[in-house]
Amino acid sequence: MIDYSKVLSPTVCSIAPSGIRKFFDLLDGRDDVIGLTVGQPDFVTPWHIREAGIASLERGKTYYTSNSGTIQLREAISNYLVRRFDMPRYDPKSEIVVTVGGSEAIDIAMRSLLVPGDEVIIPNPAFVCYEPLVKMTGAVPVIVDTKLEDRFKLTPEALRAAITPRTKLVVLPFPNNPTGAIMTRDELEGIAEVLRDTDIVVLSDEIYAELTFGRRHVSIASLDGMRERTVVVSGFSKAYAMTGWRLGYLCAPEPLTTQMLKLHQYAIMCAPTTAQFAATEAMNNGDADVIEMAEEYDRRRKYIYEGLNAIGIDTFEPEGAFYIWPNIGKFGMSSEEFCQRLLEEQNCAIVPGTAFGPCGEGFARISYAYSVRHITAALERIEAFVKNLK
Repeated sequence: MIDYSKVLSPTVCSIAPSGIRKFFDLLDGRDDVIGLTVGQPDFVTPWHIREAGIASLERGKTYYTSNSGTIQLREAISNYLVRRFDMPRYDPKSEIVVTVGGSEAIDIAMRSLLVPGDEVIIPNPAFVCYEPLVKMTGAVPVIVDTKLEDRFKLTPEALRAAITPRTKLVVLPFPNNPTGAIMTRDELEGIAEVLRDTDIVVLSDEIYAELTFGRRHVSIASLDGMRERTVVVSGFSKAYAMTGWRLGYLCAPEPLTTQMLKLHQYAIMCAPTTAQFAATEAMNNGDADVIEMAEEYDRRRKYIYEGLNAIGIDTFEPEGAFYIWPNIGKFGMSSEEFCQRLLEEQNCAIVPGTAFGPCGEGFARISYAYSVRHITAALERIEAFVKNLK
């Protein structure tokens, strides 16, 4: 009988499964459960976007596209970034790669840049994929804890202190999942000042760029001297409610995309053709949809923030994405125990902060990408749970 311990990769075996999916999977088989665990919009993809995908199938557009994606989609992405965020223009022919979700874009960017022994600075709390993907390359994650007093932003001082001669890459995950923190232009300028005149590359994950409340998103790639050293990653899942279409993209200077494209070619070939036709329609004609959904998320953001504070849970007010980061430390138990007991006693599921790094202890992540009715029911159960603790 085969000994699987001898054939499996020790690196992969050493990586823990996602803490988000762990709590999501606990919902299976439970009746009357309220879950606020997954960052998936409750909106259906707008009809004109779905219709574009359907029309492409009806016309028999079921072939491979260019490895980088259709030129029409890449042109639409380039125009969109200029139009929506005043980004520098990326050449659709050589500086944009369409990927299977933003996650693939992050993966191929890291594998193209990193070799064993390189160091990658990752601000925490952060989305769960960065650290494992770094480890799979043999590089070393260098975790920089962000702090409540800094509104969970990466500071120039913290970045400078983490840089060593082996630093190759800095992950900039803003707007942030899980905290909802954003970085303003002035704050990004401080980060850029540390990195200029180095050979350090920035991986800027901007999947939530359309979801900033009260101000417009700023990409570090738009600052002087930063385009040449930045890989911008984004996609369609969050802003356009297209999670199941599995489509993302990266933008970077041609010397970088040329190498990233090789990995994409051999592993993927091209992103799904139908999704590309739908995404082209989204980029060209979806601005109104984005604005409408963002306004609804903002309404939910205010509602859940006020609700949690009314219950007596001190809560950081998010400025972006669609997550909120309540402080549950005062209840005298770990984040894991708090969330486990909330599920068992009130049939309400949220994610422990430690799923996003050790500095998440004392916090939890709640997604408000759900209806107000759903959020109201969850708040009622959280309130009942907290009252029982007292």
